[in-house]
Amino acid sequence: MRILAIHAHPDDIEILAGGAFALLARAGVSLTFCTMTPGDCGSAEMGPEEIAALRRVEAATAAMMLGADYICAEYRDMRVFNDEAGREKMTQLLRRVRPDIVITANTPDYHCDHEATHLLVRDACFGASTPNYVPGEHPALDHIPHLYFMDSTSGIDRDGNTLRPEFLVDVAETIEMKAALIGCHESQRAWLKKQHGLDDYVDSSIRWTAGRGALAGLAYAEGFRQYHGHPYPQTPLLQEMFERLTTVVNL
Repeated sequence: MRILAIHAHPDDIEILAGGAFALLARAGVSLTFCTMTPGDCGSAEMGPEEIAALRRVEAATAAMMLGADYICAEYRDMRVFNDEAGREKMTQLLRRVRPDIVITANTPDYHCDHEATHLLVRDACFGASTPNYVPGEHPALDHIPHLYFMDSTSGIDRDGNTLRPEFLVDVAETIEMKAALIGCHESQRAWLKKQHGLDDYVDSSIRWTAGRGALAGLAYAEGFRQYHGHPYPQTPLLQEMFERLTTVVNL
Protein backbone atom coordinates (compact mmCIF):
# COMPACT_ATOMS: atom_id res chain seq x y z
CA MET A 1 0.00 0.00 0.00
CA ARG A 2 1.45 3.34 -1.05
CA ILE A 3 0.09 6.67 0.21
CA LEU A 4 0.98 10.02 -1.33
CA ALA A 5 0.38 13.12 0.79
CA ILE A 6 0.38 16.37 -1.19
CA HIS A 7 -0.02 19.85 0.23
CA ALA A 8 1.01 23.31 -0.82
CA HIS A 9 3.98 24.23 1.39
CA PRO A 10 6.56 22.65 3.66
CA ASP A 11 4.96 22.18 7.13
CA ASP A 12 1.32 21.96 5.90
CA ILE A 13 1.28 18.15 5.98
CA GLU A 14 2.82 17.95 9.44
CA ILE A 15 0.57 20.63 10.95
CA LEU A 16 -2.65 19.19 9.54
CA ALA A 17 -1.99 15.44 9.62
CA GLY A 18 1.39 14.70 11.19
CA GLY A 19 -0.06 12.51 13.92
CA ALA A 20 -2.05 10.38 11.49
CA PHE A 21 0.94 9.89 9.21
CA ALA A 22 3.04 8.91 12.20
CA LEU A 23 0.52 6.16 12.94
CA LEU A 24 0.69 4.92 9.35
CA ALA A 25 4.49 5.05 9.31
CA ARG A 26 4.66 3.05 12.53
CA ALA A 27 2.51 0.40 10.85
CA GLY A 28 4.94 0.13 7.96
CA VAL A 29 2.85 1.90 5.30
CA SER A 30 4.87 3.30 2.37
CA LEU A 31 4.59 7.11 2.50
CA THR A 32 5.61 9.86 0.12
CA PHE A 33 5.28 13.52 1.12
CA CYS A 34 5.04 16.11 -1.65
CA THR A 35 4.93 19.87 -1.31
CA MET A 36 3.81 21.88 -4.30
CA THR A 37 6.33 24.63 -3.57
CA PRO A 38 9.59 24.88 -1.61
CA GLY A 39 8.12 27.71 0.46
CA ASP A 40 10.09 30.42 -1.32
CA CYS A 41 8.01 33.27 0.14
CA GLY A 42 8.20 32.02 3.71
CA SER A 43 10.65 34.57 5.08
CA ALA A 44 11.00 38.31 5.55
CA GLU A 45 14.75 38.08 6.13
CA MET A 46 15.97 35.66 3.43
CA GLY A 47 15.54 35.85 -0.32
CA PRO A 48 13.40 33.29 -2.19
CA GLU A 49 16.21 30.94 -3.23
CA GLU A 50 17.84 30.96 0.20
CA ILE A 51 14.66 30.23 2.13
CA ALA A 52 13.55 27.66 -0.46
CA ALA A 53 16.80 25.72 -0.09
CA LEU A 54 16.44 25.70 3.69
CA ARG A 55 12.80 24.69 3.62
CA ARG A 56 13.43 21.77 1.26
CA VAL A 57 15.91 20.44 3.81
CA GLU A 58 13.44 20.96 6.66
CA ALA A 59 10.67 19.16 4.74
CA ALA A 60 12.97 16.26 3.83
CA THR A 61 14.13 16.00 7.45
CA ALA A 62 10.55 15.75 8.72
CA ALA A 63 9.70 13.12 6.11
CA MET A 64 12.83 11.16 6.99
CA MET A 65 11.73 10.98 10.63
CA LEU A 66 8.80 8.85 9.42
CA GLY A 67 10.75 6.92 6.81
CA ALA A 68 8.81 8.78 4.09
CA ASP A 69 10.14 9.94 0.75
CA TYR A 70 10.02 13.67 0.03
CA ILE A 71 9.33 15.38 -3.31
CA CYS A 72 9.01 19.07 -4.10
CA ALA A 73 6.89 19.64 -7.21
CA GLU A 74 8.70 22.98 -7.70
CA TYR A 75 5.77 25.27 -8.26
CA ARG A 76 6.29 28.63 -6.52
CA ASP A 77 4.44 30.32 -3.66
CA MET A 78 1.38 32.25 -4.80
CA ARG A 79 1.90 30.74 -8.27
CA VAL A 80 0.09 27.42 -7.93
CA PHE A 81 -2.66 27.58 -10.55
CA ASN A 82 -5.25 25.09 -11.72
CA ASP A 83 -4.28 25.50 -15.37
CA GLU A 84 -3.24 23.18 -18.19
CA ALA A 85 0.48 23.21 -17.41
CA GLY A 86 -0.11 22.67 -13.70
CA ARG A 87 -2.49 19.78 -14.26
CA GLU A 88 -0.12 18.05 -16.67
CA LYS A 89 2.77 18.41 -14.22
CA MET A 90 0.77 16.95 -11.34
CA THR A 91 -0.51 14.10 -13.51
CA GLN A 92 3.05 13.07 -14.36
CA LEU A 93 4.02 13.23 -10.67
CA LEU A 94 1.16 10.91 -9.74
CA ARG A 95 2.18 8.46 -12.45
CA ARG A 96 5.73 8.53 -11.13
CA VAL A 97 4.76 7.79 -7.50
CA ARG A 98 1.84 5.46 -8.36
CA PRO A 99 -0.11 5.77 -5.10
CA ASP A 100 -3.06 3.68 -3.96
CA ILE A 101 -4.30 6.55 -1.78
CA VAL A 102 -3.80 10.29 -2.24
CA ILE A 103 -4.38 12.69 0.65
CA THR A 104 -4.30 16.38 -0.22
CA ALA A 105 -5.48 19.87 0.66
CA ASN A 106 -9.07 20.69 1.48
CA THR A 107 -11.20 23.54 0.20
CA PRO A 108 -12.30 26.13 1.13
CA ASP A 109 -9.14 27.30 2.88
CA TYR A 110 -7.50 30.63 3.62
CA HIS A 111 -4.65 30.33 1.10
CA CYS A 112 -4.91 30.38 -2.68
CA ASP A 113 -2.11 27.78 -2.99
CA HIS A 114 -4.07 25.39 -0.75
CA GLU A 115 -7.21 25.71 -2.84
CA ALA A 116 -5.34 25.40 -6.14
CA THR A 117 -3.56 22.31 -4.82
CA HIS A 118 -6.93 20.78 -3.98
CA LEU A 119 -8.20 21.27 -7.54
CA LEU A 120 -4.99 20.23 -9.28
CA VAL A 121 -4.63 17.00 -7.34
CA ARG A 122 -8.31 16.12 -7.63
CA ASP A 123 -8.24 16.48 -11.41
CA ALA A 124 -4.81 14.89 -11.83
CA CYS A 125 -6.01 11.75 -10.03
CA PHE A 126 -8.51 11.35 -12.86
CA GLY A 127 -6.05 12.28 -15.58
CA ALA A 128 -3.30 10.00 -14.26
CA SER A 129 -5.42 6.95 -15.09
CA THR A 130 -6.29 8.19 -18.61
CA PRO A 131 -3.66 6.78 -21.03
CA ASN A 132 -4.33 9.30 -23.80
CA TYR A 133 -3.91 12.29 -21.48
CA VAL A 134 -0.32 13.66 -21.68
CA PRO A 135 1.52 10.39 -22.35
CA GLY A 136 5.03 10.56 -20.98
CA GLU A 137 7.84 8.73 -19.26
CA HIS A 138 5.58 6.93 -16.81
CA PRO A 139 2.56 4.84 -17.88
CA ALA A 140 -0.97 5.71 -16.84
CA LEU A 141 -2.22 4.39 -13.52
CA ASP A 142 -4.36 1.26 -13.64
CA HIS A 143 -7.15 3.04 -11.77
CA ILE A 144 -8.03 6.33 -10.08
CA PRO A 145 -6.49 6.39 -6.58
CA HIS A 146 -8.64 6.72 -3.49
CA LEU A 147 -8.75 10.45 -2.78
CA TYR A 148 -8.95 12.11 0.63
CA PHE A 149 -8.61 15.63 1.97
CA MET A 150 -6.94 16.80 5.18
CA ASP A 151 -8.63 19.44 7.29
CA SER A 152 -8.55 23.04 6.17
CA THR A 153 -6.14 25.16 8.20
CA SER A 154 -7.57 25.69 11.71
CA GLY A 155 -10.71 23.87 10.58
CA ILE A 156 -12.29 27.02 9.16
CA ASP A 157 -13.04 28.54 5.76
CA ARG A 158 -11.89 31.93 4.44
CA ASP A 159 -14.60 33.72 6.43
CA GLY A 160 -13.90 31.95 9.71
CA ASN A 161 -16.83 29.55 9.50
CA THR A 162 -16.28 26.14 11.07
CA LEU A 163 -15.74 23.19 8.74
CA ARG A 164 -16.51 19.71 9.99
CA PRO A 165 -14.44 16.77 8.76
CA GLU A 166 -16.08 13.53 7.71
CA PHE A 167 -14.12 11.49 10.23
CA LEU A 168 -11.59 12.03 13.01
CA VAL A 169 -8.50 9.95 13.74
CA ASP A 170 -7.28 9.66 17.34
CA VAL A 171 -3.62 10.76 17.37
CA ALA A 172 -2.98 10.88 21.12
CA GLU A 173 -0.36 8.13 20.77
CA THR A 174 1.64 10.13 18.24
CA ILE A 175 1.10 13.71 19.41
CA GLU A 176 4.70 14.05 20.58
CA MET A 177 5.94 12.86 17.21
CA LYS A 178 3.65 15.38 15.53
CA ALA A 179 5.22 18.14 17.61
CA ALA A 180 8.68 16.94 16.62
CA LEU A 181 7.73 16.86 12.94
CA ILE A 182 6.39 20.42 13.05
CA GLY A 183 9.50 21.47 14.95
CA CYS A 184 11.64 20.45 11.98
CA HIS A 185 10.33 23.56 10.20
CA GLU A 186 12.31 25.91 12.41
CA SER A 187 12.65 28.57 9.71
CA GLN A 188 8.94 29.26 9.97
CA ARG A 189 8.94 30.39 13.60
CA ALA A 190 9.73 34.04 12.79
CA TRP A 191 7.63 34.07 9.61
CA LEU A 192 4.49 32.69 11.22
CA LYS A 193 4.78 35.15 14.08
CA LYS A 194 5.10 38.07 11.64
CA GLN A 195 2.57 37.02 9.00
CA HIS A 196 0.09 34.93 11.00
CA GLY A 197 0.43 36.25 14.55
CA LEU A 198 1.35 32.81 15.90
CA ASP A 199 3.70 33.15 18.85
CA ASP A 200 4.61 29.46 18.93
CA TYR A 201 3.63 27.53 15.84
CA VAL A 202 4.24 24.12 17.47
CA ASP A 203 2.08 24.81 20.53
CA SER A 204 -0.59 26.45 18.37
CA SER A 205 -0.79 23.35 16.18
CA ILE A 206 -1.05 21.02 19.15
CA ARG A 207 -3.81 23.15 20.70
CA TRP A 208 -5.70 23.02 17.41
CA THR A 209 -5.30 19.22 17.34
CA ALA A 210 -6.76 19.10 20.85
CA GLY A 211 -9.67 21.21 19.67
CA ARG A 212 -10.37 18.78 16.88
CA GLY A 213 -10.29 15.92 19.39
CA ALA A 214 -12.84 17.71 21.55
CA LEU A 215 -15.41 17.25 18.78
CA ALA A 216 -15.44 13.54 19.60
CA GLY A 217 -14.32 13.36 23.23
CA LEU A 218 -10.71 12.59 22.27
CA ALA A 219 -7.57 14.21 23.66
CA TYR A 220 -6.13 14.83 20.19
CA ALA A 221 -7.48 14.14 16.72
CA GLU A 222 -7.00 15.02 13.07
CA GLY A 223 -9.80 15.29 10.55
CA PHE A 224 -10.22 13.98 7.02
CA ARG A 225 -12.90 13.61 4.39
CA GLN A 226 -13.14 11.30 1.41
CA TYR A 227 -13.89 12.52 -2.08
CA HIS A 228 -17.18 10.96 -3.12
CA GLY A 229 -17.36 12.25 -6.68
CA HIS A 230 -17.98 9.89 -9.60
CA PRO A 231 -16.02 7.79 -10.66
CA TYR A 232 -13.47 7.96 -7.83
CA PRO A 233 -13.22 4.89 -5.55
CA GLN A 234 -15.82 4.92 -2.77
CA THR A 235 -14.67 2.10 -0.50
CA PRO A 236 -13.45 3.39 2.91
CA LEU A 237 -9.90 2.19 2.38
CA LEU A 238 -8.13 4.80 4.53
CA GLN A 239 -10.73 4.62 7.30
CA GLU A 240 -10.25 0.87 7.53
CA MET A 241 -6.49 1.28 7.73
CA PHE A 242 -6.81 3.73 10.60
CA GLU A 243 -9.36 1.57 12.39
CA ARG A 244 -6.70 -1.14 12.67
CA LEU A 245 -4.37 1.35 14.34
CA THR A 246 -6.45 3.69 16.52
CA THR A 247 -9.93 5.05 17.22
CA VAL A 248 -11.80 6.53 14.26
CA VAL A 249 -14.93 8.63 14.86
CA ASN A 250 -17.35 9.39 12.04
CA LEU A 251 -19.05 12.77 12.34
